[in-house]
Amino acid sequence: MAGEGGSAAAAGLLNGGAGEGPGGKRARLGSAPHTLPAGNRVTVVLGAQWGDEGKGKVVDLLSLDADLVCRCQGGNNAGHTVVVDTVEYNFHLLPSGVINHNATSFIGNGVVIHLPGLFDEAEKNLKKGPGLQDWESRTVISDRAHLVFNFHQAVDGIQEQQRQQQGGKNLGTTKKGIGPAYASKASRTGLRICDLLADFNEFSKKFRVLAQQYKTNYPTLNIDTEEELEQLKVYAEKIRPLVKDGVYFMYQALHGPSKKILVEGANAALLDIDFGTYPFVTSSNCTVGGVCTGLGIPPHYIGKVYGVVKAYTTRVGVGTFPTEQNNEIGESLQARGREFGVTTGRKRRCGWLDLVLVKYAHMINGFSALAVTKLDILDTFEEIKVGVEYHLDGKQIPYFPANQELLNKVTVKYKDLPGWRCNTEGARTFADLPAEAQAYIRFIEEYLEVPVKWIGVGKSRKSIIKLF
Repeated sequence: MAGEGGSAAAAGLLNGGAGEGPGGKRARLGSAPHTLPAGNRVTVVLGAQWGDEGKGKVVDLLSLDADLVCRCQGGNNAGHTVVVDTVEYNFHLLPSGVINHNATSFIGNGVVIHLPGLFDEAEKNLKKGPGLQDWESRTVISDRAHLVFNFHQAVDGIQEQQRQQQGGKNLGTTKKGIGPAYASKASRTGLRICDLLADFNEFSKKFRVLAQQYKTNYPTLNIDTEEELEQLKVYAEKIRPLVKDGVYFMYQALHGPSKKILVEGANAALLDIDFGTYPFVTSSNCTVGGVCTGLGIPPHYIGKVYGVVKAYTTRVGVGTFPTEQNNEIGESLQARGREFGVTTGRKRRCGWLDLVLVKYAHMINGFSALAVTKLDILDTFEEIKVGVEYHLDGKQIPYFPANQELLNKVTVKYKDLPGWRCNTEGARTFADLPAEAQAYIRFIEEYLEVPVKWIGVGKSRKSIIKLF
């Protein structure tokens, strides 16, 4: 039984105070300086353009020293490439850190998962090299993650066809069912991993209802409901050992013994459903806010936020692209950079580095430092241009327009910088880079007021220069 002192303290708390302080003054809750709770901090890696910046390589580098590598949003519409000892691994759902055998990989509740795609991805990478050995024993999946079904993928393609038939532009989706799956989630008709593993009879009833809704809305859609349920029953048992309560799992990771926790963002800032070039975006929040909602962690546990910036700009599919170069420059960037989508194989559009766009991404994410990738692709240019201002109706605008029609009308003011006309692939320190390449990096830092921590000059792990 609590003594009188304890009761008085409790009464003080209920009344908004904390008992009598020195001199008879009542102390107030919150009067003490705020300190963050003890616990591990989370490092986040995000794309700062339209994706394909080389996040996988940066995550791979950081994951060598990580205990836990997490995916927080998106699905197998993402494509991350990691090259280790000449072996090229391609990841879509699995975190890029899965090839670190000393780390655990976590797929959070914000990710939408196509189970056949997950196991197919693992199987393909297992054939390439030793990186995926025993991946299942090192992977955890949140029970709150939503499922992507085969009919979601079919609907994705039908929706694109309908947009074209109705005279509009298609969105350039990957047809992986990501948008329809997130739509099911938002309409509260989606099904989650926990549903699949609880009572399969109940799951089957809900699945049939959802499938019928899609058949009604899309008369040309063909769904073999019973065959897909049979497949899902098999996948349920394959995935069961990997599944945990994601919120409790992350809570333990944050509050347990010292751990280095790394979060890999999929897609990129300009593809974010809220902040990207809407409607030509993905269906999830791929900016820093998606880390909290996609993993179930409090914001104050986020530590460093690293932005990954390609040394030029690329984009897959349709949508506004102010610095795009539909000329020999764009073709040279495309050819030298081998700019084809990892997920779709589509040719990427290419243009000069757009620092207005990257600054906008920094406004949202608050980057601690940057990784500038594929600097070596610029090795052959005599002159390099960098977009530094947007002008609309003859006046500079200090913001990134939300409206696509306005964004289509902007003209870009460029800063002309000298090229270096020599091979940088062998550089392993900043001093190894030619003076013009060093100046290019310093210009990026000064414009954005964010330090560059890494520079990529090739495909492999070894081709990264660390500045600090």
